Amino acid sequence: MRRIIDWLRAPSWSPYAAGAGLGLLSIGALLFTDRLFGASGAFENMAGSLMQVFAPALADNMYWNFVMPAGFSIGVMMLIGIALGSFLSALSSGTFKLRRVSDDQWRAMFGPGVAKRWATLFFGAILIEYGAGIAGGCTSGLAISGGVQLAPAAYLFIVGMFASGIITAWLVYGKRY
Repeated sequence: MRRIIDWLRAPSWSPYAAGAGLGLLSIGALLFTDRLFGASGAFENMAGSLMQVFAPALADNMYWNFVMPAGFSIGVMMLIGIALGSFLSALSSGTFKLRRVSDDQWRAMFGPGVAKRWATLFFGAILIEYGAGIAGGCTSGLAISGGVQLAPAAYLFIVGMFASGIITAWLVYGKRY
């Protein structure tokens, strides 16, 4: 039992073990709850809730009423669980740190500027959410849940995700890192 607890508290896990565990969890979720994983829609559910409060006339349309209804959805619960689980994992492994610029690689390439890092994160998140909408899902919703269902779109998405990530890393970092 002690070995399992030590393994769970490790700062990093084998990507093969983590991937297998995520696959089994996704299959179990589909079999026992008839629901798929998906996180990007949760941001739209929360945005819809804000729209209902601050701009109710804009929130009363087909998209916010039927496609991505406002409210506390399963996806929102999943996002809360991801954040809470990440926090607890970092605490239990002893790797939790509060940092304004968290990445040594970023600091080496672009400097310690906090505003530049946070602006890049903010606009990158907008691009990712927009891309998830175009693709028909995010990594969890399209790649993992779609892959469990053997959906061809999931495998096209995975290939595109890795290809674009490799190209972007090559363009941003080149041979410097």
